[in-house]
Amino acid sequence: ASELRVLTDGKDAGYSLANGPAPHIDFRLHASAGGMAELYKQGNLAFIHACGLTDSTRSHFVATDMIECGVGTEIDLSRTDNGWLTRAIEAEGSASGGLQAVAVAGAAAGDLEGLNRVIAAPDISNGLPYIGGAGIATALWDMYRNYPGPIGDAGRQALQLPAIIDQKVLRDAQGHPIAYQAENGANYDPAGGFGNTLKSVARLIKMDVGLRAITLDYGNWDTHEYQTGRFRGLVEPLSNGLAAFWNDIAAYHKSIVVVSLTEFGRRLRNNKSNGTDHGRAGLMFVLGGRVQGGKFYGTWPGLSSGQLDEGVDLAVTTDYRRVLTEVLNHTDGPKSGAIFPNYKHENDLGIFQNQPI
Repeated sequence: ASELRVLTDGKDAGYSLANGPAPHIDFRLHASAGGMAELYKQGNLAFIHACGLTDSTRSHFVATDMIECGVGTEIDLSRTDNGWLTRAIEAEGSASGGLQAVAVAGAAAGDLEGLNRVIAAPDISNGLPYIGGAGIATALWDMYRNYPGPIGDAGRQALQLPAIIDQKVLRDAQGHPIAYQAENGANYDPAGGFGNTLKSVARLIKMDVGLRAITLDYGNWDTHEYQTGRFRGLVEPLSNGLAAFWNDIAAYHKSIVVVSLTEFGRRLRNNKSNGTDHGRAGLMFVLGGRVQGGKFYGTWPGLSSGQLDEGVDLAVTTDYRRVLTEVLNHTDGPKSGAIFPNYKHENDLGIFQNQPI
């Protein structure tokens, strides 16, 4: 479809990317991805092409569960009852108490399954006040304050954790939350709802409450049909939002890493409904102040019929866990294989500078 094709010239020409994974191919970003092209050019953004699951499932639900659990097969999925981020955070052996992670969403995703000190909040612009007011909060605290066992622990935690964020929200003399002011001229408005989500992420980072991880989703890429009318509207907010976010958190560039991953890639050719979902390999990207960006990592498998997976899809050449392991090794020091069951990490791709966070 013409709208999906990245052009080489004209007003809608895509952004040419230096240091692609195959020197004879002109890799480009979509014309609506100018913000990401600039991050790549600055050397803060790296792409890893042909990433994904080594399992060949075509189920969104199974694939998502496998990635969130950090496994490579459905057998390992059946034996895993928590998320890879949960295991990574718990492996740090951090002191008890405090807030470990926030899901900027209506519910915590599976990668944080089993983590105790985590909350889900799609928007923190109005703080996180107690539902029902101070009177209800007092009654609930009286109920759970001395209640024994895991139920009591969970009740007290549910009351205490949101307050860690709520007390950091700036308020005026009347106690009303003050609208968040982005820094360095960052403008989230062109990114719409995704921009609002990233604004909450930036705000959480600046609160310095000891978070180890923040997760968010940017959905609606499940384009089984009519992708030509939707693709630009998805790419543009993604690119504009990331550019605004990166400008906003300039003071934290060296201490954070942003990772994007998805359960599927695109099909090489449209289906009869002009959709390209349920492909095999996809693209991961890593953004950070210590990322050796401005280049691609991994092995490009090629697009000839003999190189395609089942003759129709980009083949997986980099296990997604290889990238995540490298991120964890860089941010928190080498981890044991327990983070990703039955995965053996042989060597890093070289995405990061030598200095750890």
